[in-house]
Amino acid sequence: MLLVLLSGAVCAAQAQAPADVRAGAAAYGDWRQDAPGVWRHIGPADMPPPRATPVGAASPHIVARPPGAALAAPPGFSVDQFASGMAQPRTLRFAPNGDLFVAETGQGRILVLGAGGAPGPKRRTIFASGLGGLFGLAFYPADKPRYVYASTPTRVVRFPYVSGDEVARGAPETVVDGLPDGGHVTRDIVFSRDGRTMYLSVGSRSNNAAEMDQTPAELAAFEQANGLGASWGAELGRADVLAFDPHGGRRRVVAAGLRNCVAMALRPASDELWCAVNERDLLGDDLPPDYVTRVQDGAFYGWPWFYIGGHGDPGHPGLRPDLAHRVTTPDVLIQPHSAPLGLAFYEGGRFPADYDGDAFVALHGSWNRTKRTGYKIIRLRFENGRATGAYEDFVIGFVASDADIWGRPVSLAIGPDGALYFSDDSGGVIWRVDYAGR
Repeated sequence: MLLVLLSGAVCAAQAQAPADVRAGAAAYGDWRQDAPGVWRHIGPADMPPPRATPVGAASPHIVARPPGAALAAPPGFSVDQFASGMAQPRTLRFAPNGDLFVAETGQGRILVLGAGGAPGPKRRTIFASGLGGLFGLAFYPADKPRYVYASTPTRVVRFPYVSGDEVARGAPETVVDGLPDGGHVTRDIVFSRDGRTMYLSVGSRSNNAAEMDQTPAELAAFEQANGLGASWGAELGRADVLAFDPHGGRRRVVAAGLRNCVAMALRPASDELWCAVNERDLLGDDLPPDYVTRVQDGAFYGWPWFYIGGHGDPGHPGLRPDLAHRVTTPDVLIQPHSAPLGLAFYEGGRFPADYDGDAFVALHGSWNRTKRTGYKIIRLRFENGRATGAYEDFVIGFVASDADIWGRPVSLAIGPDGALYFSDDSGGVIWRVDYAGR
C-alpha cells in the first residue's frame, strides 16, 4: 500500500537578530515566549522552593491543525510533513540502507517507510505486529544489522533482519522478559558502539514513590544488597538504566534514581550514554526541571528522595540524608513539565557546521502545569564535547491557544540525507526539518 504524502514547507522562520541567553527566572515562561533562536539556561540555583509556584493541572486539548497554523524554525530551515496517517507514531530509527522504522505504538506494530527522503517515503509496509505497548527500536549490529530489537513494557524481543527487509523474516525471539509493567512503560534501547552492551531504560511506577517510606535502616540494608539508590517495593528494578549483553544476559544496573529516562543516545565519537528524563510532578509549575544528562556508570540521580542534586523531596522529609551528597546533578536542566521524550545528536553534515555534535530534544508537553510549555523541538549546545547547559527553541508552533494543541513531538532521528525527522504522536505525523540555506 502506498502512503499518501503531504508536501510543502510548513514554515521557515523570518530572520531575526540573535537573542541573548535567557538565564535564571527569565528562562521560565509559557508557550507565548517561545520563538526560534531564543536560548535558555536554567541552573540549580534558579529553582523556586517546592510549591512556591502554582500546582496546576491543565491536560492538553488536542485539536486538528487549525487553518493557517504553521511550524517555525530558525532562518534557513524548513519544516515539511513527511508522512501521515499513523496511530501514535513514536520511536524512529533509520536502517543503514535508509529505510525508516517507526514504532506505531497505537497499533502495536513496526512500520517501514521505504527509503525516500524529500518529499516523502516511496512505500509503507508492516514489518511486525502484535507488540502491545511498543516503544523502543534498535538495529544490531549497527553497521550490518542481523536483528531488529523492539521493546514493550515487559520484554525486549528481536527479529531476524537482512538489509532491505520490509517484513520480518520470522517470529520474534524474546531477549529480556519479566520487566515491571505499569506506571511509566516506555523502554528505550541503545547499543554501545562496540556492540557488547545493550542499554535499556525502565521508568518509575509512580510519581515520587510514597510507598518507599520505610525506615532509614531498612532502606540502607536493602540498598547495600541491591546497589546505590535501589528502588523499594513496587519500584524494585525501576527508575534505572539497565545493561545487558546483546542476548539479554549479564543484567546490571548502570545508574539509578532516574525517574523516567524515556530516550537514550550515544554522544558522537564517544561511548557517553545520554538520556532525557521526565522529573516528578505536583511540586509547582516551575519545579523541578526536567533534564538531559550523561548516564554515568554507578551514579545516583536522586529519585525519589532528592531532585537536581541534593534538594530534598518534601514528600520524603529527612528520610535519606546519607544520600544527599551522593546525588549526581544533571547536565542540562529544562523548563519543568516540558516532558522530554526524544533525544538525538546531530552528525548529519547538512546543517550549518556549528550544529555538529549538538543534540536535539523533543518536548511532548505535560498535564501538570497551569500555563502550557513544551510541545516543541529544542537544541542543546555542546562545546568541545561538553554540554553548556543552554538550549534553543528550534521548532515551535504546535500550541494553538492556552487550551488547545495540535501536535506533540516524541522521537527524533537524523536521516541519511542529513535532515532531522521527528514524530508527532497526537497528529499521527512524521515531520522533516531541512536546511534550505545550503
